[in-house]
Amino acid sequence: MHKFPQVLKELRQEHDLTQTQLAEKLGYRGATVISNWELGERTPDLENLIAIANFFKVSLDDLVGREY
Repeated sequence: MHKFPQVLKELRQEHDLTQTQLAEKLGYRGATVISNWELGERTPDLENLIAIANFFKVSLDDLVGREY
């Protein structure tokens, strides 16, 4: 089970950001990309995963919901 969509949404909400605000902070022009990621319709590439992890100051493992 892919947990990234749920983790991304939780992180965004914990930081009181709308999808549009997060998209802008990551260099996108609208909420569509964030919405697609949160719905699991698309998956960000590694470069974007790293950018998201850095933005929220979490590890990639935490971002994708990897459990040991």
